Amino acid sequence: MSANEPETPWPINILHLHSSFSLGGKEARAVRLMNLMGDRARHTILSAMPDALGARDSIDPGIAVDFPSDAPPLHGKPSLPRYRELANYMTRFELVLSYNWGAMDGVMARRVHVARQWHSMPALIHHEDGFNEDESVRRNWKRNLFRRLALGTAQSVVVPSTLLQRIAAEEWGAHDRVELIRNGIDTARYSGGPRVPIPGFSRRKGDVVIGTVAGLRKVKDLPRLVRAVATLPKNVRLVIVGEGSEREAIGAEAAALGLADRLVMPGFMADPARWIGHFDLLALSSSSEQMPIAVVEAMAAGLPVVSPAVGDVAAMVSAANRPYIAADETNFRMALLKLVENATLRTDVGADNRIVARKRFDETHMVAAYEKLYARALDGYGPFSGRWIGVD
Repeated sequence: MSANEPETPWPINILHLHSSFSLGGKEARAVRLMNLMGDRARHTILSAMPDALGARDSIDPGIAVDFPSDAPPLHGKPSLPRYRELANYMTRFELVLSYNWGAMDGVMARRVHVARQWHSMPALIHHEDGFNEDESVRRNWKRNLFRRLALGTAQSVVVPSTLLQRIAAEEWGAHDRVELIRNGIDTARYSGGPRVPIPGFSRRKGDVVIGTVAGLRKVKDLPRLVRAVATLPKNVRLVIVGEGSEREAIGAEAAALGLADRLVMPGFMADPARWIGHFDLLALSSSSEQMPIAVVEAMAAGLPVVSPAVGDVAAMVSAANRPYIAADETNFRMALLKLVENATLRTDVGADNRIVARKRFDETHMVAAYEKLYARALDGYGPFSGRWIGVD
């Protein structure tokens, strides 16, 4: 902030309403923005799954953040008294940020009580990053109706993909309140090779390593990836980084197909920039995605990507990579085989991906867009001006 800009009354009090606060794509983005706000904001985090707080360890030690045990529950049976309690709690803050379906009760609480408490209700911005398997093909009509009603007084609905942009505008009635902000990362950190090992993995001569980074959930359809890799040459190994309820099913599929000795599942690993370079290519097998951050990370690391044609993946990767975004399972396997067999092709496609990642998906673009959006929501909060979410 320059000497000529009016002083802003820091810190800003922000309430975050999360479906869960386990470390995934949306949580990693939220934490990154919190860390960049520094001492200019104070954060309170409520999770609809109170024990799912794994992302808290990624918050910088100097950030003012609270996980209150006496706040109104974010999850429960819809009722006016419960919504009133949530709405009253929101009045303590200058800005409310909600994330995904699991936080929609908080959005509805504000919607129900805004007419009566409009003078004391802070602006609310809802962030939607995608769906679980139960809504991967078609949205639940009851949930869609609830979303449409609840989001009526949200200032903005933020989405990372063009598919979600259309859904939010048309199905949820957000129209011109929808903001498309693509996920971004610090692409420079992904230069160079890996700097830490992957537990349980040691590269052998002649190995080609297919890797993926995902929560082990049904919507990720990782048994499909196991089946595809099982058809490839014996020098191909599969590394699945992530944790979740489908771990046993994935392991069982690998054992049934004779792939157990070529599969490594190290569990969750933080900071992919330090280890994703162990992969030779990234493969996704999800039945539903929007703008998967793992694809951006792989591109920044100079890796080719093989994926079903889901979400915005085809539009994200370089033109050279686009032929390996597959329309069906047969083409998915063929794409894997072609890249596995040709190291020069992997290098060339990966190099093009790195260029695209730096140009389109560096976090400086994402941060600037969020700073502008949040500043607009805080327009009535003191003499709000100047940069306050800054990449050093």
